[in-house]
Amino acid sequence: MSAARAVRVRVPATSANLGPGFDTLGIALAYGDELTAETREAPGATVVVTGVGAGEVPTDETNLVVRSVAHVFERLGRELPGLHITAHNRIPHGRGMGSSGSAIVSGVMIAAGLLESDPNDPIALTEEQLLAFATDLEGHPDNVAPALFGGLTIAWTTPDGPRFKRLMVHRGVAPLVLVPGFTMSTALARSLQPAQVPHADAVFNVSRSALLIAALTQSPELLLEATEDRLHQNYRGEAMPATRDLIGDLRAAGHAAVVSGAGPSILVLSNGPAERLAAADLVAARGDEWRALLLAVDTKGATVEAIPAH
Repeated sequence: MSAARAVRVRVPATSANLGPGFDTLGIALAYGDELTAETREAPGATVVVTGVGAGEVPTDETNLVVRSVAHVFERLGRELPGLHITAHNRIPHGRGMGSSGSAIVSGVMIAAGLLESDPNDPIALTEEQLLAFATDLEGHPDNVAPALFGGLTIAWTTPDGPRFKRLMVHRGVAPLVLVPGFTMSTALARSLQPAQVPHADAVFNVSRSALLIAALTQSPELLLEATEDRLHQNYRGEAMPATRDLIGDLRAAGHAAVVSGAGPSILVLSNGPAERLAAADLVAARGDEWRALLLAVDTKGATVEAIPAH
């Protein structure tokens, strides 16, 4: 049995789709989870959770983080060591801020850190491998790509696996996330979308998603028009009317508001801090129970570092 090894992992929250960029665009937010993992001689895994999910998520081998670690080891033909994981969670669950994607990325990064620090046969995983392993578990790369690499990401799939392009967001873009007290099932949200959409709607979204790249990287003044969408938000609106109605009010007031991921949280992409504060004030004036998170774009993505084992 080799000496115990330990790593610390930090993973940001994400918001995917960003309006018209359905299953393609995602952004990392400076608000995330921190985990430590230590190998141990005893087989199996134990998880201690504080913060979001404490007393709710599994604390054994069925935990999504542990399953993600195991997936990487299995894919690489390595034996999974015994693990003790401590998770300090901040990302809300079931709110459209990429909590499941972040859990998967946490596990992938824990595996990467432990494999790289293996004194007998170290392995350094590539960005392509990290994305592939995370996508295996998440199903599509639009949430895990920004969680892994930070910034604004364009993600797509090829016959050879998922790919991504990372872009720097214009410094004038000021994200605001509005988090409600209720949750939304991603599976339910997806089930509400039709298998086919009108040709005009498809063309509309192609133009807006292209414009959105320009707005986020060069011209934030175009964000309101660039976040228009006809592919998914209208179909999902009936399942979360409070989200739909607040987005309508925000957009009517000139704010680039969209469903964050599958919802029910709302992402507002403001052109500067003053515009963001005006959006937050509009929501506060309604008296609704929405928690406003004034966040920065996370530019680092997931990080892993070796720490002393106990």
